[in-house]
Amino acid sequence: MRVIDGIHRLMAASLKGQEIIDVEFFDGSREDAFLRAVEANVEHGLPLTQADRTAAALRILKSHPDMSDRAIAKSTGLGARAVAELRRSSDSVPKTDFRVGRDGRVRPLNGAKGRLRAAELIKDNPEASLRQVARMAGVSPATALDVRRRLERGDEPVPCPQPAVGGEAEPPRDDCPVPNLSEVGPQSTATLEKLMRDPSLRQSELGRRLLRMFRENVLGAKDMTDIVASVPSHCIELIIQLSRHNSLIWDEFAQELKRRAQVVNPE
Repeated sequence: MRVIDGIHRLMAASLKGQEIIDVEFFDGSREDAFLRAVEANVEHGLPLTQADRTAAALRILKSHPDMSDRAIAKSTGLGARAVAELRRSSDSVPKTDFRVGRDGRVRPLNGAKGRLRAAELIKDNPEASLRQVARMAGVSPATALDVRRRLERGDEPVPCPQPAVGGEAEPPRDDCPVPNLSEVGPQSTATLEKLMRDPSLRQSELGRRLLRMFRENVLGAKDMTDIVASVPSHCIELIIQLSRHNSLIWDEFAQELKRRAQVVNPE
């Protein structure tokens, strides 16, 4: 029966002579209650100072060491890199072999076991989709795609050498030439306009979502050169990683469509 959030509202109601006030009950441990209080204060009320956010993040790291850096960053209003630095610099934060992300999924820090499991599944069932392999092996679809590509090339599923810090290795870079971003667009724009006129896509919610995704990519390509020049230097590496991850997702999407096309029209 301890107030987690809203003590000022409770005091205001008391000063007004109210004897009853609406509350939302929370059932959990003291550590979970603190986490909920921090999340509530980040969302409304007086903003927490940087020192308050840092202290809260450190306390959450100690009580919830399995929470991912991004999950703690969202709860405290800090950046994920600041949380990661706190985790590395503090000897009082317990070590774990996995992280629980904002989506609730558990991800191992060392992806070797997941990659080996994915390789076994791909060898046993080559026709399985990447999402099926990823779900059964406990890895991301992008990792499953990288494992499949490595097996096709005759490489080991686990990159070597392993990274010094826990986590999965970065997928290999392609050696194909980089296109001139300023020249990307005309043919893709025409293809997009053709798809936008297709009733079978326009009259379906999922079809409209697909068109919106393509529209953002195709039309945004025209401004790529300016966007590249505007990226702050301290964000470049993170944006490179995210861009490569997105490219793997689109490549997986294309492969899934290709497999569907082969089933529909084997010729």
